[in-house]
Amino acid sequence: MRVTFHIQKYNPEKDPKPHEEPYRIDVGHGSTVLEALMRLKNEADGTLTFRYACRSAICGSCAMEINGTEKLACKTQVRPELERHGEIRIGPLKNLPLIKDLVVAMDPFWEKIHSIRPWLEPLSHEQVDPARMRDAFTAFNNVEACILCGACVAACTVYEVEKSFAGPAALAKAWRFAADPREAAVPERLRRLQGDGGIWDCTRCNYCVEVCPKDVKPMEAIILLRRASLQSGLTQTMGSRHLTSFVDIISHEGRLNEGLMPMKVIGFRFKDFLRILPLGIRMFLKGKVPFPFKVKPAIPGMKQVRAIFAARAQAKREKP
Repeated sequence: MRVTFHIQKYNPEKDPKPHEEPYRIDVGHGSTVLEALMRLKNEADGTLTFRYACRSAICGSCAMEINGTEKLACKTQVRPELERHGEIRIGPLKNLPLIKDLVVAMDPFWEKIHSIRPWLEPLSHEQVDPARMRDAFTAFNNVEACILCGACVAACTVYEVEKSFAGPAALAKAWRFAADPREAAVPERLRRLQGDGGIWDCTRCNYCVEVCPKDVKPMEAIILLRRASLQSGLTQTMGSRHLTSFVDIISHEGRLNEGLMPMKVIGFRFKDFLRILPLGIRMFLKGKVPFPFKVKPAIPGMKQVRAIFAARAQAKREKP
C-alpha cells in the first residue's frame, strides 16, 4: 500500500517558519507510523528529525501529533489512521518549543514535573498505617503508569493559554505522592497547589484523558486533589469557593442561582468584585443574570433533593 505522509518540516538554520512536505512510501498492513518515519529517514530524507527509543510504547519519546491528535508513533498503525482520516498528517507536540521537524524541547515539561517535588517525603516506619498500604495502588488511580511522554500537556487547553499552569502530568504526579500512605507532607503538598497554576485552573476539558496512551486519566487525579484539598479545609481560593458555593446553592434551592453564585464565590473580596462588576452589569442588562435575591417557587421534588444532601452529610459524619 503506497501512502503519502504529510510531515511538518522545520530547520531553524534555514526555514523562517515550519512548513509541510509530502513523502510517499510503501507500507505494510501492520506498519506503525514510527516504522514509516524510520524508513523515510533511511530511504527518502536523511534530514528528517524525530525522537524514538524503546519502540514499545514504554519510554514516551515518540509522542507527536498524528492527524490532529497527540499519539505515540510506535503505537499508532498507519492503516487505521488512513481508513479513519483519509490521510496521514504528522507534526510535533503543541505547547512546547519547537527545535527541529518533529522534535520539541521538553524543558518546560520537566520544570513542571520538578515543581511538584516528585519524590517521597516519608513518615517513619511506625507512623505508616498498614491497612492503607494494602490499598495504596488503588488509591494512586493508575497515575503511576505515566510514562512522561508530554501528550497531555500538548493537548491541554489551559496550558495552551496559560504557561504558568502546572499541567496534567505534573498534577497527576502530585496525586501519586499525596495519595501515598507513606507521605509525610500531604498538607504542604496540597497547599502548594492552591494558587495560580494549580489544581483549580483545570477546566476539565478531558483532552488529557483522551490522548493519554497509558490510561492515566490526569483529570481524575486533579479532581481527587481538589477533593482532598476541601477535606483538608483548603476552601478559600476562588476555585474551591466556586465548588462549595455551587453545592450550597443547589442544596438550598434545588437549582443554580446565577445571580447569587458570583457573590458567594467572591465574598468580601472588594478588588475581585470590582474586576467582574462590568461583566456582571452587561450580563444583567441582557437578561443573562437574574436578580440574586428574587424568591423563586420551589422546584418539584425539592424535599428529595434536600434528602440527598442530608443523607450524604450523615454518611460523612458516620464515616470512621
